[in-house]
Amino acid sequence: MERGTVDVAAAVAAAGWSSLVASSGGPMVRELERAGARHIVLPLDSKNPFTMRANIERLQRLMAEAGVDIVHARSRAPAWSALFAARRHGARFVTTFHGAYNIANPAKRWYNSVMARGDRVIAASQFIVEHVARQYGADPTLIRHIPRGIDFDRFDPARVSAERQMKLARDWRLPDGVPVVMLPGRLTRWKGQEVLIEAIALRGKKDLRCLLVGSDQGRGGYRKELEQRIARHGLETVVHIIDQCNDMPAALKLADLVVSASTDPEAFGRVAVEAQAMGKPVVATAHGGSRETVLDGETGWLVPPGDPQVLAAAIDAALALTEAQRRAIAEHAIAFVREHFNKGLMCARTLEVYREVLGLKPMGQYPGGPRPAGAEGAVAA
Repeated sequence: MERGTVDVAAAVAAAGWSSLVASSGGPMVRELERAGARHIVLPLDSKNPFTMRANIERLQRLMAEAGVDIVHARSRAPAWSALFAARRHGARFVTTFHGAYNIANPAKRWYNSVMARGDRVIAASQFIVEHVARQYGADPTLIRHIPRGIDFDRFDPARVSAERQMKLARDWRLPDGVPVVMLPGRLTRWKGQEVLIEAIALRGKKDLRCLLVGSDQGRGGYRKELEQRIARHGLETVVHIIDQCNDMPAALKLADLVVSASTDPEAFGRVAVEAQAMGKPVVATAHGGSRETVLDGETGWLVPPGDPQVLAAAIDAALALTEAQRRAIAEHAIAFVREHFNKGLMCARTLEVYREVLGLKPMGQYPGGPRPAGAEGAVAA
C-alpha cells in the first residue's frame, strides 16, 4: 500500500498535477517529497471514532485550502474520514481495495465496505474485482482492475552487485554452497511461516537454510511461537528469523527459492512478483491473486494453502532443478512480470481513472506528458 502510494503520487506530480498525501507519517515520507509530492501529517492511522470524526474536519479544511478535486483512499480508517470530507467538499472519491479483509461479522463487513464506496474502485487483481462485487455489492462497472506495478530499476538482477549479496550473506551467516529458501513478509499468522517450518521438518533433511524475512511489528507472541516450533523440530541451525531487510532485491537474488505460503488469499502477492522479477522460482499458495501472478509449472509452483506436505514436495522439486532449467524459468519469469506488472503501466492506468472521474478525455500520453486542459487543480491525496 505504501509503495503504491509513493509511486502514484510521483506520477501525479510528473504529470503536472498537484500531489498531496495525508498520513500519520513513516519512513517513505522523504521519498514522497523527493518525488515532488507534499506530505501532511494527520492522525489518520487512528480507529478511535472521535479522532476519525475530527479527521473529517481536518481533511475538509485541507481540501478547501489546496483545491482538491480527487481523494484517493487506500486504507479503511482514513477512508471513512476521507469519504465524508470528500462528499462535503465536492471532490471525487477513489479507493484502492488492497486486501480481502476479514468478514467475521456484519459490523466488520460494514467497516470494510467503505473501500467499495468509491466513484471508482481500483482492484489489484481479478480475484479482488470479483470479491468486491460479490461481498460488498459494488457495481462492477465502477471497478477498475489495475495490477500493482514493480519498480524494475530496483528489481533487476543485473543491477544487484555481488557485494550487496555478500554483505547480506555475512550478516545472516549463511554458509557457502547451501541452498536458501526464503519467505519474505511480516510475521503474522496468515502469512504461513508455520506451514513452511512444518514443510522443512517433513523433508527430514538439513541441507538448506530457510529464512523468514520480516518484522514482527509488535507481534512478539507469534514470533515466540515460531521460535518454539523451530526448536521443537530441532531446526535451529536451519530456519532463521530475520527481523528486517533494507535491500530486498539483493535478498531475493541471494535466494534459490522464494515461498509465499499465505493461508488467507493474497489480494495481489507482491512478494511472488518481485521474486520473479529477480529471476527466482516461486512456490505460492493456489488462491487469491497468486493464481494470476504465478504461472504454475512455468515460473513456479502453486500449492494448496496450509498443506506442508505438498509444500515440502514443491521445495524438493525446486531445489532439484538443473542450471539450465533455472535459467529457463528465470527468463520466462522476468519476461512475464515485466509485461504484466510494471510500475509505469500501473501509474498510467491510475491516472486514466483520475481523468475518468474528472470527466476529462484521455491525454493520449502517460505520466510525464503534457498537462491536460482543465486539470490544473487536480490533486490526488
